[in-house]
Amino acid sequence: MNLKPLTIGDLTIKYPIIQGGMGVGVSRCRLAGAVAKAGGMGVISTAQIGYDEPDFDKHQIATNLEAIGKHVRKAKEIGKDGGGAVGVNIMVATKDYDRYVKAACEAGVDAIISGAGLPVTLPGLTEGYEHVKLAPIVSSKKATSVILKMWDRKFHRTADFLVIEGPKAGGHLGFSKEQLDHMDEMDYDKEIIDIIECKKTFEEKYDCKIPVVVAGGIFDHADIMHALSLGADGVQIATPFVVTEECDASDAYKQAYIDATAKDIRIVISPVGMPGRAVMNPFLEAVSKGRQPITKCFNCLEKCDPKTTPYCITKALTNAVEGDLDHGLIFCGSNVDRLHEMTTVPELMNKLIYG
Repeated sequence: MNLKPLTIGDLTIKYPIIQGGMGVGVSRCRLAGAVAKAGGMGVISTAQIGYDEPDFDKHQIATNLEAIGKHVRKAKEIGKDGGGAVGVNIMVATKDYDRYVKAACEAGVDAIISGAGLPVTLPGLTEGYEHVKLAPIVSSKKATSVILKMWDRKFHRTADFLVIEGPKAGGHLGFSKEQLDHMDEMDYDKEIIDIIECKKTFEEKYDCKIPVVVAGGIFDHADIMHALSLGADGVQIATPFVVTEECDASDAYKQAYIDATAKDIRIVISPVGMPGRAVMNPFLEAVSKGRQPITKCFNCLEKCDPKTTPYCITKALTNAVEGDLDHGLIFCGSNVDRLHEMTTVPELMNKLIYG
């Protein structure tokens, strides 16, 4: 079955597929641009996006802000005329979150997707950039209600679209470790349906459509069709895009995905304070035995104390994306074990769209 376009206000994306943001450095301009060119929404992760720039060691935040503009513009150039769009993923937990949001707006991004915390201030930070579509990442009806009520009360507006991220997603997760340990007992389809029902109040008030995009464990065309059958308007997919030639990560990082088995997948506690899903490797074995000393702070998280945090997440993610897997954190989705070979963005998009 052919997939219908995803319409978000006055923005129409050829296919209802959003490539999830992955940091540090896994989804930057090459991947996001290729997805936009193929008719989806490519998403750049702003998490330490300038990690490989010359001034990063001395001026992390300034370098990242400049890199946001650079990568958004490059992605839009790569993706032009493809019928897609370019978005950014900005974690609420990011230090100087407001500056990252404004840098993305100034760069001309099409959408901002924000999670790892509740993005309650996001509409106020984007005033004057009404063309930028805003999407909070939610994992429950309760979180959805809190955010939409706050945006309504404080900013007299609602979300342009919602990203519902389920328990099978990669990276940071909006669930407790106990919930994730009993993931198979969840009826998450019901939660998705409840969230879709919850947003109808705000659609009526603002006389608009708030598209819902389902994320977490979406692997193939059948998964997309299932999400749409629940009432979703589109899907967000991340893990399968890592093993594409266009992905911005190192070949070693991509090979780790291909080599991973189901028993290699672990739930870890990130310095962000949230559980995350990752591939077991020597780095995680070392972390399980004790705190990894931090010799330098990279100013990435608002609430992080280098004296007490179990390890430096910037260093761990940077090592991984550059190929030093023995000292790196490799975030992944629950279906990483189903990946067995390299592909390209056009080939993957074709399989997702047509089955």
